[in-house]
Amino acid sequence: MPDFAVNLSMLFTEVPLAERFSAAAEHGFSKVEIQFPYELPAAQILDLLRQNKQQLVLLNAPAGDWLAGDRGIACHPGKVAECRQGISLAIDYAKQLNCNNINVLSGISPAGYDENLVKQTFIDNLKFCAEACAKEDIQLLAEAINTQDIPGFFLNNSRQAFELFRAAGHTNIKLQYDIYHMQIMEGNLIQTLRNNLDKIGHIQFADVPGRHEPQTGELNFINIFKALDDMGYSGITSLEYNPSVSTAQSLCWLKQIA
Repeated sequence: MPDFAVNLSMLFTEVPLAERFSAAAEHGFSKVEIQFPYELPAAQILDLLRQNKQQLVLLNAPAGDWLAGDRGIACHPGKVAECRQGISLAIDYAKQLNCNNINVLSGISPAGYDENLVKQTFIDNLKFCAEACAKEDIQLLAEAINTQDIPGFFLNNSRQAFELFRAAGHTNIKLQYDIYHMQIMEGNLIQTLRNNLDKIGHIQFADVPGRHEPQTGELNFINIFKALDDMGYSGITSLEYNPSVSTAQSLCWLKQIA
């Protein structure tokens, strides 16, 4: 059985973020992740984690101005300074919260820039962020996201990710492999995971289509989770889906695979 964590940015949204820790604990989750924790002071989050005997396993670096359309800025040649300030803030939160993984989002390829410059900007920022994280014993992750949900997203499949990681030339970069996004972009999930397990640092999942809980779409999660066990994956596997019903109701699938 995978080591499950729950994403508090997408599940238990029936209550404010500060109340989701206890809600997750009531359903047996001792590991949590938060996409962007910066709306709460790190000290408050740490207190909530301690109260609920939980570990924060992942957070995202700041992703720019979300309301203005940013979905990450690491590939944007005009926002290099902002990207690097953001990783500094993320590291500060991660250190205070004993979180060992930071995910950086490439963002959408910006208009008006040469595509080679966009690519090189992402490579350079990956190297900078990986080095900054390595100094604090934090794993840097980068996530590929499908271009149906976010048209133009720069990093959008695993093969591209591994090529860019090699170009960055730093050992402290791994892929955050999101089963939902990669089913849409490339399929062949189990074989891709098996072939690249050493380059994958964290796994997230939702069913396809809809990005809802398992058993609402086309994926056979019993097979996927068994395959992860069989291949010796020892990392975290996170619930990162939009519940089609209440969060509590959406967790029924957990009992069926136990």
